[in-house]
Formats: sequence, structure tokens, C-alpha cells
Amino acid sequence: MENDRYTCIALRNAQDTLADDVRQALTAPRKWLPCKYFYDQAGNTLFDQICELPEYYLTRAETAILKQHADHIIDRCPPELTLVELGSGSSTKSRYLIESCLARQQDLTYYAVDISPAGLENGTRQLLDNYPRLRVVGVAAEFADGLGYLTTHASGPRLVAFLGSTIGNFTEEDIARFFTMLRRHLRPMDRLLLGVDLIKDPAVIEAAYDDAQGITAKFNLNILARLNRELSANFNLAAFRHRAVWNHERGRIEMNLVSVRNQRVRIANLNLDIDFLQGETIHTENCYKYSQSGMDSLLTRHGFQILGHFSDPQDQFCLFLAS
Repeated sequence: MENDRYTCIALRNAQDTLADDVRQALTAPRKWLPCKYFYDQAGNTLFDQICELPEYYLTRAETAILKQHADHIIDRCPPELTLVELGSGSSTKSRYLIESCLARQQDLTYYAVDISPAGLENGTRQLLDNYPRLRVVGVAAEFADGLGYLTTHASGPRLVAFLGSTIGNFTEEDIARFFTMLRRHLRPMDRLLLGVDLIKDPAVIEAAYDDAQGITAKFNLNILARLNRELSANFNLAAFRHRAVWNHERGRIEMNLVSVRNQRVRIANLNLDIDFLQGETIHTENCYKYSQSGMDSLLTRHGFQILGHFSDPQDQFCLFLAS
């Protein structure tokens, strides 16, 4: 996409690390795959469909919060903001923050950080058409690389938005590293806006990750299709099924692909054969859920000051504003 208001900086492509990551993950004692590899072109499309599902309350709840409270959030930030979004995806929810910023300042630079370059272009094209006073910088990178780049390139006070409860994909160790990294990169004038899915009825949570139409199952299985295409693997998608279960003890949904029979899979580009037993799993994603007090404690422990909470009437979801 050519536009004098759009720049794309490619710091790292997920393709660069795919082979090494897959070799390590599928030869581990418990097989797994990094969830960042969900998001190729087909995965992005399927995830957009998931966000529209009746069972998937997360996007509706967070969008409603932003629609109602974006002005209040921006009012608690310094003037002449720069907006940064980690894991920007389709940038749909960012519109409310963009509009609130543009209501009080002449122009706005929006840094969209995402692992998928194609997703960046698709997500920002409509924004540029809709907001003439907006400039977009797409940063194709993982979060650490993107934040490192922004330290020296995004001037003025920054609002760093991390929406969609993507924080729920992080293990306890990951979240500690992530908050430590954020704390290192954010200055006193900067703000963090964090979207968090709250603990609720497990049946509601499980339905959100195992919908009646089977779109989430297709999304999960698509990671195998990606390995077939990009690493010349020969996964038979019909030989695996999607499973999502609530782990009460760990406070998380666990997504797996389950082998329906004994089988051997060849990954030609890695010169690797992988054996699966019937019922054996590939762990693809964790989705942790938090209480408001639990996330407050985590943020405070890592040096953040809570400036506000914004939630929906049913307390399904919460946005945390911190400095």
C-alpha cells in the first residue's frame, strides 16, 4: 500500500523463526506450537469471523467499553498523544481511541505493531481513508522488538494499548518478562491501556473457544495447514480435532489439537518425522482469565500505578489504565 501517510517498518517476520520454533516445539516431551503462528492470512480471516460469533463475548464487551469510555481514557492521558497498539490486528477497536485523540489534537500518529505484515496493511488501509489527519506507522515485529524501536522513534507522550486480552496468552513467566520490559520502555508521561478478560462462569468461557459453528476449530487447525504450506509438512487436518477446556486450577482455557489415531507426520523442510499416538495433543494456546484485583496486584508489583478501571455492565471484561 503506497500512501504518504503510511509507513511500514519490517523488523522481524514470523517466517524467520518458524522452522526453528516448530522443530523445538514438536520434539518437546509435550508437543506444542506457538500461538503467534495462528495469524497468517487465513488465520487473520478466521479470527475476524470468531470476533463476530455469538459465543465470543470478548470483542463485543471490549468494544462497548471503548465506545463508552474512550474519551475518559484519553482525558487521563497527557496532551498531544502518540498512540501505540501492540498486536494491532484489524485495528477495529483502535478507532475509538483514534477519534478521541483527534477530537482534542490536530493530528495523530498511530504505531501499529503486529507480527503479520499483511494484517498490518489490511488493518490500516481503512483507517487512512476515514481519518485524514491520521498518520500510520506499521511495525512488523514481535512486541519486544516493536517496543525497542518505538523507544527511539515515537516522540511525545505515548498511550500503549494492548487490547483483546492478548495478555491472557502469556504464561506466568511470560507476563513477568512482558511487564518488566514495558516498565523499562515506558516513561512517566506514557500510559498503558490493558484489556483483560475477567474470570466468569466456565461454561461461558468454554463456549467462546469452542463455538457451535466450528470456526474456532478451523482457526486452531489452520496452524497445521500453515505448516503444510510453509514447511512442506503433510499433516492430515482430518486426523486432528480441536479441544478447548477450562483448567480451574490454573485459571485458563487450554486449546489443543488432538490426534484421532496413531500417525506419523513428515515435515520435509525440517527433514523431520513426528509420531503421534491416538489421543496425543499439540498444545496451541493458553488463555488466562483474571480477577480485577489479581491484575491490579500484578501491575502494581511491576511498578505500575493504576489510574482507572473501565468495565462493561456485566463485568465480563476490563480495561486497566496505568502509568
